[in-house]
Amino acid sequence: MGFILKILIYSSLCAGVQCVHQMSWLPCQFFDELVSVNNEGHIETQLFLRDAMLQFGQKRDTPINPNAVTFLITGSRLDLRRYVEGVEADQLECEVRRYSTEGIHVRWPVQEAHEYNRWFICTLKHTKGLFTVTGFLRHPSDQPPSGQQDYRSWSAIGDTDVLITTATMVIKTQSPSVKVGLGSQQKIHCQFAVDHKGPNVTIEWYWQRRGERTRLFSHNSRSGQNQGSGVGLKSLAGGDVSYTLPFSKMTSEGTYICSVTVMPLFASLDISLRIEESPRVSLSVGPVLTLQEGAEQKVVCEAENYYPLDVEIVWYQQDPAVSGQRVGAPLPKVLQNVLQSSHKHNMDKTFTLSAFFYLQASLRDSGKQFTCSVTHQSLRVPIKKSFILNVEEPVGWFNFTCITVVILLTIILSGMLFHLYSEGKQSRQKKPY
Repeated sequence: MGFILKILIYSSLCAGVQCVHQMSWLPCQFFDELVSVNNEGHIETQLFLRDAMLQFGQKRDTPINPNAVTFLITGSRLDLRRYVEGVEADQLECEVRRYSTEGIHVRWPVQEAHEYNRWFICTLKHTKGLFTVTGFLRHPSDQPPSGQQDYRSWSAIGDTDVLITTATMVIKTQSPSVKVGLGSQQKIHCQFAVDHKGPNVTIEWYWQRRGERTRLFSHNSRSGQNQGSGVGLKSLAGGDVSYTLPFSKMTSEGTYICSVTVMPLFASLDISLRIEESPRVSLSVGPVLTLQEGAEQKVVCEAENYYPLDVEIVWYQQDPAVSGQRVGAPLPKVLQNVLQSSHKHNMDKTFTLSAFFYLQASLRDSGKQFTCSVTHQSLRVPIKKSFILNVEEPVGWFNFTCITVVILLTIILSGMLFHLYSEGKQSRQKKPY
């Protein structure tokens, strides 16, 4: 009951303007680990999912939820909430894990002389994939390192324990997943911050695809050495380590890895980049197709230069007079006699597909609208191309004979008039004056 009351109080105080920077807590999941050595001498790890709270405040603050593990983040130069500003708490996924330094024991610059460190890593993800933030939490301890891998001597954490921590390093991307068209320039966002000045930091960018891993860029602040390109050197000092892809190709697809190392901490973010090209849609006929009744015409809808597979092409017909009605209009009739070509591979590795049918001209279909609708993952709404069918009655032998007679009479009359006009002109020229 007390926990619910506190939730209601905090909710009422922040109602209407509740953003993460104003909040003092976030519900989290704590993925705890139990590491042991089995009878064969192999290391085994068991994961336990536990309720936790990320609480921002002072050392003596009372836990918001006394029935969960509380990571109480006290003030430092680095405020984790700053990197998720403008987002409501229910838009965040929060998880905390223990972090192993793999036996590397380095004194953190801002810690007290008699302190040792236990490390945790906190990940905040936007529920709609707008960003990912990874932060390191330092928990001071009076127990010195055991001289072995730290995960072998991790101390137990009770279900209601409060761990006093500070945020020490953070890395963020605003583009966890990137979609880009061919031949365009793309900036892949990555930034970091540390709680003290002048850290010895190493920045690296990697590209990875199908088991292949290539280093794109590296920078070491102590040596000042840089390898590769794509990261603005002037922006490094401010923590902006975004990578610019100058010209996207099919081979640019893959996972881009932004990594930051400040010993003994190492953080990396995987950023997926996918190529997407929207199809260009065209019809083999014009806006109006005129046929005589009974005639047959092959009509083709082609979607070309799209990527990746696959597109969906649907042909349907309807009365254009009711196509714009929102209420009460009959549903379009999907054509069933449609055939599709095989996927054509283009030189730029995009694809082309066509869907066609043979149209039998009938007077009852005259005035109908035929529409080709193309759907692809790169499109928010389908691309639609339409034409109107105009069917004419066939010309019979009687009509043909009448038309022929009219044409012949017109020619004869025209010739007679021309002859009379010529004779009249000559007779006028012979008169004496």
